[in-house]
Amino acid sequence: MHINDWLPAIRSGRQSHIMTVFTGLVLLVVAAATEARVGNSDESSFCTETKECLLFDLVCKTSNYEVRHYSPTKWVSTNEESYFFVTATTKAFQRLFKYITGDNEDGVKIQMTAPVLINMQEDRKMLQASNYTLSFLLPSAYQKSAPAPTDPKVYFTDMPDMNVYVRSFGGWMFFMTYKLHSEMLKKDLDKVQASYNRNFSYAVGYNSPFKILNRHNEKLRLTKHSQKSDPRIFA
Repeated sequence: MHINDWLPAIRSGRQSHIMTVFTGLVLLVVAAATEARVGNSDESSFCTETKECLLFDLVCKTSNYEVRHYSPTKWVSTNEESYFFVTATTKAFQRLFKYITGDNEDGVKIQMTAPVLINMQEDRKMLQASNYTLSFLLPSAYQKSAPAPTDPKVYFTDMPDMNVYVRSFGGWMFFMTYKLHSEMLKKDLDKVQASYNRNFSYAVGYNSPFKILNRHNEKLRLTKHSQKSDPRIFA
């Protein structure tokens, strides 16, 4: 279903009916997908550099954003505080990269997956120190059990069922570009009076630093339905 299918009802004031339809769609998708969806990257046009990728169910979309459902998944995460987005994410990335390249109790190498998830405070100012949580998606072989980290700053997190609003954009992910698309998504959602978490959000990156063209990034906000499940996922 495309969001444009709802426009006549919105214009005629039947917003409550639209919300009922939307809720029904979300519950239908949630009921149909209850296991972790980490699968072959061939199933996603975004994942071009890894063998496995985080998969999702598309609920509906507009020309500016999508509504998606994600099933429960396990991630490995770490926190880093800094005044600068690039500094924090670089240090956090290096720490997690050491984990998947053997810095774990079993000494095993774990394949890189996509995407990389960055949790950050929404009201963070440009020259204000902030805490960032960066997470790597664990491959399907390690979703149920993964080797424990040896670094005390590295830990596991579980993402529950959640429904999200997603805005996609290309290029490189810097603080200013992320902030721009964050505001654009917020404006689109406020225009249709959507309910979403306003306190924090996610930056999502699918590409390595070596990929120059056709990069894919996302801005992600949790829907009200997801907030009821866990208002501070990965926090």
